[in-house]
Amino acid sequence: MNAPYDGDRGQGAGGAGSSSGPPVPPGSGQGGGVPDPYLQHAYDHDPYRSQDLVAQDPVAEALYDRASHPPPPPGTYQEPQALYQQPPAAQYPPDPRLWAQTPPPEPAGPSRHLPYGDDAATQYVGVDDLVTRASDSPAEPDAFAHLFRDQEASGRPPAPPAEPEAAPAPTPPKSGGRASGILKSSALMAAGTLVSRLTGFVRSLVITAALGAALLGDSFTIAYTLPTMIYILTVGGGLNSVFVPQLVRSMKDDADGGEAYANRLLTLVMVTLGAIVALAVFASPWLIHMMSPTIANDAAANSVAVTFARYCLPTIFFMGVHVVMGQILNARGRFGAMMWTPVLNNIVMIVTFGLFIWVYGSSAESRMGVETIPPEGVRLLGIGTLLGLVVQALAMIPYLREAGFRFRPRFDWKGHGLGKTFRLAKWTVLFVLANQAGVIVVTQLATSAGKLSGKDGTGFLAYSNAQLIWGMPQAIITVSVMAALLPRISRAAHDNDPGAVRDDISQGLRNSAVAIVPVAFTFLALGLPMCTLLYASSGTEAARSMGFILMAFGLGLIPYSVQYVVLRGFYAYEDTRTPFYNTVIVAAVNAAVSALFYVVLPARWAVIGMAAAYGLAYAVGVGVAWRRLRNRLGGDLDGARVIRTYARLCLAAVPAAVIGGAVGFALLEVLGEGAGGSVVALVCGSMVLLGVFYVAARKVRIEELNGMVGMVRGRLGR
Repeated sequence: MNAPYDGDRGQGAGGAGSSSGPPVPPGSGQGGGVPDPYLQHAYDHDPYRSQDLVAQDPVAEALYDRASHPPPPPGTYQEPQALYQQPPAAQYPPDPRLWAQTPPPEPAGPSRHLPYGDDAATQYVGVDDLVTRASDSPAEPDAFAHLFRDQEASGRPPAPPAEPEAAPAPTPPKSGGRASGILKSSALMAAGTLVSRLTGFVRSLVITAALGAALLGDSFTIAYTLPTMIYILTVGGGLNSVFVPQLVRSMKDDADGGEAYANRLLTLVMVTLGAIVALAVFASPWLIHMMSPTIANDAAANSVAVTFARYCLPTIFFMGVHVVMGQILNARGRFGAMMWTPVLNNIVMIVTFGLFIWVYGSSAESRMGVETIPPEGVRLLGIGTLLGLVVQALAMIPYLREAGFRFRPRFDWKGHGLGKTFRLAKWTVLFVLANQAGVIVVTQLATSAGKLSGKDGTGFLAYSNAQLIWGMPQAIITVSVMAALLPRISRAAHDNDPGAVRDDISQGLRNSAVAIVPVAFTFLALGLPMCTLLYASSGTEAARSMGFILMAFGLGLIPYSVQYVVLRGFYAYEDTRTPFYNTVIVAAVNAAVSALFYVVLPARWAVIGMAAAYGLAYAVGVGVAWRRLRNRLGGDLDGARVIRTYARLCLAAVPAAVIGGAVGFALLEVLGEGAGGSVVALVCGSMVLLGVFYVAARKVRIEELNGMVGMVRGRLGR
């Protein structure tokens, strides 16, 4: 009976003493029995024995080398803790009444950062904020970062006690990830493109007011568009589509970050464009004849057009330099400069034509034509047009310097990948050649129809003005979104990730459709009051004709935008042959249907039919390009989701266009087609159209529209 009792008592004593007293040394006379509590607690007063284990063994005392193992300095040992006891109470215990309470403050010093980089601040968000951030994908934390910090700090001496630091600054908000970056880049580019397009639109208004919508206006418009056509036919197509992936690859693979490749490319483009400008200026009479035999056969109109062309053709050089510089900046993630610098060109041209109107008066006042325009006026307009492109190109230089790029001419073109680039660009040149062939056919037919009809607003200038308005949403929305997405799509294609390419293209299609579809139906419903307001200075008859042309363009904006996005997928894979064949189909359909309308319709309505043919041709091209890209990406292009989005948007836009268009036409009939009546009809019709569209779109639950509305409301703090 004594053994169990003694064991219990000894175990309890030993448990108490095991934490503060030394273990019983061998040979203490216990003989393997229960340790004597009195002997065990006899050395509790000596704290050194609890720290120096060797000193606790009398036999090993002689072998203990205190020189190699010096004892710790007095006052540095820690009181040993009992083996079994309750853990100390937490200083900041959780409160069960709070579901998301503020965590306790972290200790100062190297350990103040949490292992995974978490943000210790608690943020309370509402429903709008959750909707705003629904599409954000935050960067994944590095789960092994704390191991690296521990290893890095293991070999360092202990740091001295830090001074009490002030409260840490609030943690800046984290980036929204991939989608947020795209939205920011797209927003910057969309803002620049919006201002550029708006100033370009003002430029077209001033040109129409100065030269009118008759033969003189057509002559200048052909001379002004001729440099752009030649530039695109020669190097522009390759620069716009092929060289961005090549610049991205050179930045990724080359040791110098692609700077040498960019210098070689810029030098080669400058030399090539200089030669092209010299040949084009010499051949300007033949070029005018190719663009419009109707103008070439009129002596006065041909003289004016050739003179304008010789002033405008040198802009090819500055146009190409501007594009190359912009693509270099785009490859380095700087998207704004290329979209903002064209504003300078538009401002210079607006001032130039404004001076022309100030000196000679508007077209409605002077009734100036190709026979009566003075040579000084032609010289003023030509120099101003050339100066605008010069300023636009030179304005890119500060942006390049800010991005760290310095231009140094390099003529060592051979053996540095430029041959592959130009082999790829070969198909792009054929692509734009087929496209411009269709444009030339339409230009010839439009100028001929305008002269045959004998009415203002039925020629090529009216077609160009309506197309300029029609293309603004495409340039502001779709081009901006895809310009930000194209470098990322190129990287995904280079990494052989078709899923990422598909997702980016699907995202570009759906995000742009939210604005493209209602705008297309707005052009169809309210194109007439829109043009009677904007082009009132050219006369009511010309403004009405341009309004009908804009209405005919209207719905073609949808396939035109889809075609642009889908072709970016082929360019990401450096496949320029497929876009060429696709464009041949589009250009052939456009030219054939335009010629059919020119023959079938009266001259007054022929250009309106050509505008409708433009959208029909792109609808055919979308069907061909979609199937080819879907096969390229393994049979999946997220078609069901994309088609569902477009179908729902069209379903919401149809009743909106019917009601809004009826309101606009009714007000235009009651108030007249002057500036006042056009403003009221356009404003009221647009408000009704957008209101009906928004209500209908919410009813059919368009996901992208709800996300955009939530983002806007979140930014406004509502």
